[in-house]
Amino acid sequence: MAAEAREPETESATAAARPGITGCHILVVDDTDFNRLLIGTLLEDGGYHNVAYAKDGVEALEAMARQVPDLVILDIMMPGMDGYEVCRRLRADPVLADVPVLVQTALSSSDDRNQAFAAGTTDLITKPIERTELLARVAIHLENRVLIRDLSHYRTRVEGELAVARSMQDHLLPARAALDAVSARTGAAIRVHSLPAHDMGADIWGVVPLEGLRFGVYLLDMAGRGVTAALNAFRMHTLIHEPGTPLDDPAAFLGDLNRRAATLLELGDHAALLYGVVDTGAHSFTYAAAASMPPLVLSGGQIVQGDAAGLPLGVAPGTRYESRTLPFPADGVLMLCSNAIHDALDGSGAGDGGLAAVAAGILTPADRRAGFAAMTAALEAALGAAPGDDHTFIWIDRSGGDGVSP
Repeated sequence: MAAEAREPETESATAAARPGITGCHILVVDDTDFNRLLIGTLLEDGGYHNVAYAKDGVEALEAMARQVPDLVILDIMMPGMDGYEVCRRLRADPVLADVPVLVQTALSSSDDRNQAFAAGTTDLITKPIERTELLARVAIHLENRVLIRDLSHYRTRVEGELAVARSMQDHLLPARAALDAVSARTGAAIRVHSLPAHDMGADIWGVVPLEGLRFGVYLLDMAGRGVTAALNAFRMHTLIHEPGTPLDDPAAFLGDLNRRAATLLELGDHAALLYGVVDTGAHSFTYAAAASMPPLVLSGGQIVQGDAAGLPLGVAPGTRYESRTLPFPADGVLMLCSNAIHDALDGSGAGDGGLAAVAAGILTPADRRAGFAAMTAALEAALGAAPGDDHTFIWIDRSGGDGVSP
């Protein structure tokens, strides 16, 4: 019978000795020598070997200032500073505020227990201390403590990786001087409004100088978010700028890029892309689209929307794309946006037409000089300043409006 009575305690001790928590630092606070000895012995029996002791509240706070514990086992009724005050001071300290506190108490009324929790107690254990209950509660709170600490470390590492990836992505975007050079040569001013997602989307855009009064412009929207999407965007940027790509022919450019992307991207990864050639001599915008949002051209108070049908890049290597041409007269503005803007506008109540609906509502010939500012203000008002995905809006202005002077 004696052996049968010991079995649950043996199982509990084994559970308490799980790897990762037996080395956690435990502080036992009790003014009674016998209680400290009893709790220490039970903890040692449960496999815990990093235990410190304090005989009152003042000594406990001094010990916690020297080393932050993973768990405090605290007596509530002590002379001088009692357990309630120790809890309150611990919760008021940012360094100690999240340390779990297991209060040992003989208090039996609900008011007393509520007072203990109001002071900051995490959990209660009833006196006299019973071995199985003590080890079970200690194991639960230490496992939670270790789990939260591991998650915090993981989050810190991911945040660091995202910051590095975001910085690298920023370096892929065109410098202001390069855009000014294109504007000076072709007479088309280029402005961009972008809001990055907190957990990083993968929008990239760029401008490619071409011969004559022409330049290429692209807007890539990589599927997904986070570091993986950013790495895929870096790969696509490399492909776009490789020598020999047919930049004069948008359909051939997308076909060539898609063929290489299909062998580079993992199954399930894909990208939306619009690439087009602005020709201010021919007053045209010739483009090809791969699941992107359609381009808009504003001219003479009218908005013309292009067609953007086409499979995403990286899905089917043999996909053929079509070049389409929109008139882009000397008073015109060309607008491009990432898919996330269109999706967010549809969900914001701004209108079923997405960007076209917003543009139609605020852009008229009379206020054209404030067009870019008005559009970006309208987008932020509709979508907020902290999007869930990258928002990129490109404004190419031939009218001499506010896009001419960045």
